[in-house]
Amino acid sequence: MPTLDLSLDLSLDVVSLTRALVDLPSVSGNERALADAVETSLRGLDRLEVRRDGDAVVARTSLGRDERIVLAGHLDTVPIADNVPSHDDGELLYGCGTSDMKSGVAVMLRLAKTIAEPVHDVTWIFYDNEEVESSRNGLARLARNDRSLLYGDIAVLLEPTGGVVEAGCQGTMRVTVPTTGQRAHSARSWLGTNAIHAAAPVLARLEAYTARTVDIDDCTYREGLNAVRIAGGVAGNVIPDVCEVEVNFRFAPDRSVEQAAQHVREVFDGFEITVTDSAAGALPGLSDPAAAAFVAALGVGVQAKLGWTDVARFAAFGIPAVNFGPGDPNLAHKREEHVRMSTIRESETVLAAHLTGAVA
Repeated sequence: MPTLDLSLDLSLDVVSLTRALVDLPSVSGNERALADAVETSLRGLDRLEVRRDGDAVVARTSLGRDERIVLAGHLDTVPIADNVPSHDDGELLYGCGTSDMKSGVAVMLRLAKTIAEPVHDVTWIFYDNEEVESSRNGLARLARNDRSLLYGDIAVLLEPTGGVVEAGCQGTMRVTVPTTGQRAHSARSWLGTNAIHAAAPVLARLEAYTARTVDIDDCTYREGLNAVRIAGGVAGNVIPDVCEVEVNFRFAPDRSVEQAAQHVREVFDGFEITVTDSAAGALPGLSDPAAAAFVAALGVGVQAKLGWTDVARFAAFGIPAVNFGPGDPNLAHKREEHVRMSTIRESETVLAAHLTGAVA
């Protein structure tokens, strides 16, 4: 049996490398093949210390520099929607993960390959299971197993930002709101109480909900409270006695998880709610000297990150962190997900200039 080539050709230009990454599927929970390829490729660079934890790969320089920068990106994607393999359309590269965030991972791999003498020590972290519940997150697992691997003066998540810096991130919470009724034959529905119908007030409160908009450090965060799933029903001839609405709350980083949960309970006063998953947000942190210096060096725009990213994990450890990557966040998870090739190249150029000291 022939031996499989589990490496990636890091000498490829960054767009071609993005194609190769997209064409190697890595839906959450199935990142093993891509993690193997990343590990094998990085172990080919003798100047890096490479470690593996599950399907996360960490590579580090140890050059004795005064500062360390952490570049991190997740290997997984949402489920494929008939959008692998990748394809080009002029300047656009289409495919699952092109925007979120294999173009960012390609930039990281190219920097690891091409920059032998960075002015900062660098840690590259490639991790699994970012697109699913927090308990499975590979970066969280790394933090539990060896938190020192995450340490640096600043962390940069190459999440899709369209080539600008997106500061902080929203918190996220999922809750379930159950309703109950009494089961009966649908031909004699008056003998029962329909639990699905009882969910109407839950949906009405969501429809009437006015979301907050919060300005923090000149970054505008917009909250959102939305039903994302509803489940109920027994059979086509049965009045259901149980229904459940799943609600997602995206909250500004000035709220803690506890404050977010209290707010949701107030919105659904009179209903019993259960929090099933949550992750705190992160304040912009742009006043931190390392973050301010990074933003100034890149010379790009700054805005709020509308979504949750692992900047929150770094912020929880007191490490300033920002999002900066080539993908378009508005295209993440879409069937027509794509990335502009020039933005991938520009992101590589800007970060390379920062790592080599070509910009102050």
